[in-house]
Amino acid sequence: MDIYDHARVLPHRLRGDAPSRPGTDLRSAGVTRAALSWRTSRGRLARPHRGIYRSQAGAPDLLDRIRDALLVAPAQAVVGFHTAAALHGFGVVASRTVHLMVPAGAPFPQRPGITVHQVAVPIGEPQLTLGVPCAPPERCAVDLARTVRRAEAITVLDAAMRAAACPIDSLQREVARHDGLRGVRHVRELVTLADGRAECRQESQLRLILHDARLRGFEPQVEVYDGDGRPCYRLDLADRARRVGVEYDGASHLDRVRLRTDRNRHNWLASRGWIMRYFTDHDLYHRPDRIVAVVRETLRTSPLHPSI
Repeated sequence: MDIYDHARVLPHRLRGDAPSRPGTDLRSAGVTRAALSWRTSRGRLARPHRGIYRSQAGAPDLLDRIRDALLVAPAQAVVGFHTAAALHGFGVVASRTVHLMVPAGAPFPQRPGITVHQVAVPIGEPQLTLGVPCAPPERCAVDLARTVRRAEAITVLDAAMRAAACPIDSLQREVARHDGLRGVRHVRELVTLADGRAECRQESQLRLILHDARLRGFEPQVEVYDGDGRPCYRLDLADRARRVGVEYDGASHLDRVRLRTDRNRHNWLASRGWIMRYFTDHDLYHRPDRIVAVVRETLRTSPLHPSI
């Protein structure tokens, strides 16, 4: 399963079956401080944060860790950035901590496992997602895209659109609200490039490399049809007018069965006038100039076609 689809189904897999309780609640129920200390030292209770206790019966998932963080957070805190992206179905930028947002100037003591963002742009009405208050998806997408590298920002925006979490117009409105903040300039540009048809991180980043080189005719996930109008193959990126396809070759393409299938596919496309170019992770992350040079030369020598 590609990372975008994995991110999209993650919220449906969260159970939150390892709830925690404040120590004050346990003491009100008759558990003494000494008993809490003894049970924690023997591994019968976990203490995710000071004053918060969890039964060791179940392993905590992301939803459990979010609830733990909110138990020690001020009332106005909401889930945001990487963590809210995961709950909204486009958590494609990993983080080991739970990210919470509070208004600028709101006090929040530093705690292990929690990253606090004091935000200048008002959060507005939080959205209840899996029972926890989250920044709305378009706010989360723009916040996150502003604060990560440009190559990661396009993956955030593509994944958000693929998950149907944010229509393009809501992203554009949210970008306008962040005008003047750090990183918003590149997000404003990338929102116009974002495309929910993209299926994986490498495909999005490959498209960005071509876009930055002003090779703008490429669309993601283009269907190629046979003579009877039936779809036969789908290309990662394609310039329909010149019948040039560009694809990322990952590790899944290395086994013999996949290699045989890929060769048949390549030959079928070539017989119908398609010129295919394939690139690996080494090209993508270490030799992007080579990608640009190869694709530009291929386009230069490729004739225009009236239609696919």
